[in-house]
Amino acid sequence: MPQFFIEAPEGVQPQAKQKMMRAITDAIDEAYPIPDVRVWLREYSPDNVSVDGRTGAEPIKPVCFLEAPELTSLEAKGALVTKILAAVDEAYRELANTEETLILMNHYPLENAAWAGRLGSEMPEVVAAIEALNA
Repeated sequence: MPQFFIEAPEGVQPQAKQKMMRAITDAIDEAYPIPDVRVWLREYSPDNVSVDGRTGAEPIKPVCFLEAPELTSLEAKGALVTKILAAVDEAYRELANTEETLILMNHYPLENAAWAGRLGSEMPEVVAAIEALNA
């Protein structure tokens, strides 16, 4: 159920995108033992991104959003971020300012996340996985 969104510049080759998405999926799978990880890529031309009101003034800085259940382990978060940054950098370093990639992690209590028509808090396998992860 974890969802990952990437906002980045246009121009990456399909093979590089696939490799990046696979690496990000693997990193999320490692952090969250929950099925159905999705990675969404939204690409922009430089004239559709502004920094301090200026369009095309500097290379785009990728922005990433993780929408997932709560993860309290700072070690797990750190490992996840390291792997995500490496994947984004490999794919976009020639097109973007990947040194300043921003990752925002939005974590939700299981009672505030539903999947397949059920609250996460009603799914024993998800509750057990998150409890084990956060132990």
